[in-house]
Amino acid sequence: MKLGMIGLGRMGANMAQRLMQGGHQLVGFDPKPEARKSLEDKGAESADSLAALVAKLSAPRIVWMMVPAGEITDSTLTNLLPLLAAGDIVIDGGNSNYKDTLRRAGTAAEKKIGYVDCGTSGGVWGLAEGYSMMVGGDENTVEQLRPIFETLAPAKDKGWGRVGPVGAGHFTKMIHNGVEYGMMQAYAEGFSILQHKKEFGLDLHQVAEIWRTGSVVRSWLLDLTADALGKNPSMAGIAPYVVDSGEGRWTVAEAIDLNVPAPIITQSLIERLRSRDSESFTDKLLSAMRNEFGGHEIKKE
Repeated sequence: MKLGMIGLGRMGANMAQRLMQGGHQLVGFDPKPEARKSLEDKGAESADSLAALVAKLSAPRIVWMMVPAGEITDSTLTNLLPLLAAGDIVIDGGNSNYKDTLRRAGTAAEKKIGYVDCGTSGGVWGLAEGYSMMVGGDENTVEQLRPIFETLAPAKDKGWGRVGPVGAGHFTKMIHNGVEYGMMQAYAEGFSILQHKKEFGLDLHQVAEIWRTGSVVRSWLLDLTADALGKNPSMAGIAPYVVDSGEGRWTVAEAIDLNVPAPIITQSLIERLRSRDSESFTDKLLSAMRNEFGGHEIKKE
């Protein structure tokens, strides 16, 4: 059976390649001709439209969407569902908000089309290392897809699993990313303290390498941190500006809704927002207040 893949960006293309290496037949669609050509060069078929993609698949069709969360996922699904039939299955492997996933699954269910949400982690390393996949959906539907998940995972029995009904996959991935925010912030703050202790002349890359083995703080994230420090010890040329893709915000909002205290994740999100405020009105006003009540000096621009 051929699998349809929508979205051949870097991660989608890598997932497609891993599936092909595992013996799966694949047809891919992407609006960019160069992305389709790249897939063809790897030995897969491509389609220049959603209709052409569906036409190349045999029933029951399985279509994996690997497109950005939000409006693009909605518009893709709106155009895709009329082309499918009862018994077909759609997998959303992007970082969708689980509430959107529940809504989309309801729309698919009206047409008796299966909907599975797969929270996917692994980034650019997934092709070689395998992907961590948190899967939500009907138990029987997920079982049909087992060969696909087993191929994409680090091992058939490791790194993936059905975590609950539809929506649970994206919910779990959302919390995963919130935890990631906190871990990244802790590492960054720790290495910043080390870097500021100038009299010791610490080699941050060396410290990271030491921590990687035997230490309680060792992790893959630390491996990547060590790699970054090895390439650029002073972080030269990198602006102190950290973006967020939404999952941290959703995690904090969910924590508030559930009355669960999550100060570390929340503060790590705030720090990302703060990194973008190069003209902080907050800090300017704080300086002015100190001057008003205590006559403290104001640093001029």
